[in-house]
This record gives sequence, structure tokens and C-alpha cells, in this order.
Amino acid sequence: MTSSKGFTEADVPDQSGKTFIVTGANAGVGFEIARVLAARGARVLLGCREQSRAQDAIARIRRITADADLVWLPLDLADLESVRSAAAIAMEEKRIDALVNNAGIMVPPLTRTKQGFESQFGVNHLGVFALTALLLPKLEQTPGARAVVTSSVAHLKAKIDWDDLNADRSYIKNDRYGASKLANALFFFELDRRLRAANSPVTVVGVHPGIAATSLGRHMGIARLAGPIVGLVLNSADKGAWPALLAATGKVEPGGYYGPAGFAGIRGVAGKAKRAPQAQDPALAGRLWEVSVAMTGIDPGLPAA
Repeated sequence: MTSSKGFTEADVPDQSGKTFIVTGANAGVGFEIARVLAARGARVLLGCREQSRAQDAIARIRRITADADLVWLPLDLADLESVRSAAAIAMEEKRIDALVNNAGIMVPPLTRTKQGFESQFGVNHLGVFALTALLLPKLEQTPGARAVVTSSVAHLKAKIDWDDLNADRSYIKNDRYGASKLANALFFFELDRRLRAANSPVTVVGVHPGIAATSLGRHMGIARLAGPIVGLVLNSADKGAWPALLAATGKVEPGGYYGPAGFAGIRGVAGKAKRAPQAQDPALAGRLWEVSVAMTGIDPGLPAA
């Protein structure tokens, strides 16, 4: 239960008997999410690209929680075939109580996914859209199941270039990152609308970690130059996990958006977060949904609200 002072990992209740998928769980915020869930007795599938990094994360968590129930789920969000394979493996689980879409990339040089999409839109949105869509049937079988989608404060001033989604004409890495995070916000907004219209039992929640001092920002030179000062301003990875932990295990509103409630929404305990008007535009959300189905070839099968 979230206290009046906000939600921290200390507020995560016992999760024994429950199963979670956490993408990008080998490092940073994702690792901290998996660590806390495992400590509370949950079974956690670590959705990661590389087995060695996943196994290293598992070993690190087991040094803290010896009997942690952890398993590597091979997942590369930059390859839709890998997403399909990961979903097929996860569908064999007895239950999935929450899918925590945490993994993402941030302002890299222009690269392409396996299917040829601009990587930030492809990984941060299309991969998340595909994985969530494929796992909805499993989530619907589990009472109280949730899907968590990670956006960012970067969505607040972002725009999507609908005429150049694949960055064939222009690539400004920060703008593309913001667009991918706006896409995340529009996705959970639209998914919530469609799930409610279909009377689905699944709850979808959006989160952001503030601005966390993790390896995600390794392409941002300013973060490297800032040195020790970063820790005074930015959220730490363990605190950046609090909004996702709230979304996955705490008391939330369906379709709600949660993040750090402290300084400028950058750090602090988890609580309700500010959302941009364009992130709640039904026309934009519906357009993105149609585009996403067309680009991924995966249709969640939920009619428009």
C-alpha cells in the first residue's frame, strides 16, 4: 500500500506464488526491480539479450536472496522473431502476474533493428508493443495481472514524425528518443482504453524512473562529464525502480502514470506523475496503434474503444 509519503521498495508486499517478467533485468533499474521482487518471494523471468549478463545478474541477486526463483528469458527487443520466441516460452509459465516492460535504449547513433526499423522506435516501442500483445492472453488468465509500460520525462515535449517514422530522411537522436517515449505513453493510454472496452481483467499502468544514473545514458556525453555531481541530482537505479514496483505490486489506477514525486519529477519516492496532453490524445493513440500493428504484423485483437 502506498503511504501518504509515497511508495518505496519497503512498501512492496509479499509476492510468493506470483510470477513476473522484467525486461532489461541484467542491469540498472531492471536489475533493481528483479532484485526486490525476488526478495519478496516472486518467480522472476529476466528478459535479456545475453545469457552471460543474465546469469551474472541472477548470481548477484542470489548473493542477496539465496533461494531466489530466477530464470533467464532470452529476449532481444530489436528482433521481432526473438520477441515471438520469448513470448512463446513465457506462455508456458503457470501464470504471469505482471509484465514489466523496462528495457530500452537511449540516444544511440542511428542503427536499425533486425527488421530494419529505426532502433529507438523499434526497441522502445515496437518491441514493447509486440511483447505485450503476444502475452495478453496469458495475462488474462491470471487474476489481477498487470502490464507495465515505461515512458520517460522526455515524452513531455516530444513529437512523432509520422512521415518519417523510420528516420530515412532525418535522425536527431534526442528527438527520436523523445518520440519513442511518447509512443510508450500513447501505447499504454490506448491499451488501457481498449482493455476496458473489452472488459478485460488486465490492468495496464505507465511509469517513468525519473532521470536515473544508469548505463542507459552512456551515449550522452554530458552525463559522463558531470561525474560525482550526477548522483546529487539524478535518481539512483534502486530508487528509479520504485515507480515500476508500485505499478506491478501496489495500489494503482488502471491507465495511471507513476514516477518519482520529488524534485521536478526526477527523483524521490514514487507517486502520480505528470503526463503531456499529446500523450492522452485519442486520435494520436489510435493512429499509433494502427501503425504498430502494420509494422510488427502483430495484432492484439482489441477493437477500438
